[in-house]
Amino acid sequence: MEPMKARIPAILEPDSIDVVSHGPAHTVRIGQQIGAALTAGDLVLLFGTFGVGKTHLTKGIASAFGIPEADVTSPTFVLVNNYTADKTHGRTRIHHIDLYRLEGNAKDFDSIGLEELWDDSAICVIEWAERVADSLPSEYLEIRIDHLAETKRMMRLKPHGERYKQLIQRLRGK
Repeated sequence: MEPMKARIPAILEPDSIDVVSHGPAHTVRIGQQIGAALTAGDLVLLFGTFGVGKTHLTKGIASAFGIPEADVTSPTFVLVNNYTADKTHGRTRIHHIDLYRLEGNAKDFDSIGLEELWDDSAICVIEWAERVADSLPSEYLEIRIDHLAETKRMMRLKPHGERYKQLIQRLRGK
């Protein structure tokens, strides 16, 4: 795949990338590009309203590790889905977490072992990450997804920390 290029200049956030998706399949392809740049220990936080494509983006991230798209489902009701990549992808683990149903208190997060999930041995993708804003580590990749039209979405990839600035550079092909 070709490197990601900013579609709309991120003037106020020069380290960020803005990408437009034209539908669910395109969102999955964008996720595949992001997934190809991720490694164990990476933390990806997804922000956006219902139906904006957070799980489709995660399907793409997981498929970059050989996990079939059909196996990746929304963890809204189970809170955490765990996936393991195939042998050719080093058996990397991916934790897909949905915090929508949690109230945002420490007891809720402790009940699912949230801090143990974002460790150096797996990739962690969290939907509704705004619910853990006070508990976040200092380094992560923030992805905000906004509706532009019925199937069109704007995604802003914003790095927090040097590790993720380098990830953005890899996505840009630099």
